[in-house]
Amino acid sequence: MIAIGSDHAGILLKGEILELFDKIGVLYKDFGTYDESSADYPIYGKKVAEAVISGECEKGIVICGTGIGISIAANKIKGIRAALCHDVFSAKMTRLHNDANILALGARVIGAGAALEVVNAFLFTEFPGEKRHLDRIKMIED
Repeated sequence: MIAIGSDHAGILLKGEILELFDKIGVLYKDFGTYDESSADYPIYGKKVAEAVISGECEKGIVICGTGIGISIAANKIKGIRAALCHDVFSAKMTRLHNDANILALGARVIGAGAALEVVNAFLFTEFPGEKRHLDRIKMIED
């Protein structure tokens, strides 16, 4: 199960991602927002992060205009490693090296086509669990 949330700036891109999920059979829980009315990104970043930390969802995706603010908000929750990625290489590497559990996207920065490729790379790249990476993740969390 994937947690997903966005503010008003990310609502259209979130819709594109949800269409992809429906098409390929990815289960998700949408934490809002649900329309283009002005919305505060920290609310949605926190909701998604809490769903991931609680174990309700395996991973999360958060979206705002740039992806910066919502990633900062999500990273305030202990144990969250939210990574702002706008290319496939970064999305793969953040899973391989950082075991990132939330992907942040900037809807005003990346087009829908590229975003869907980034989402696929993030969701389907597994963390190998190598000791050197586990040690570095522990340093981040301490």
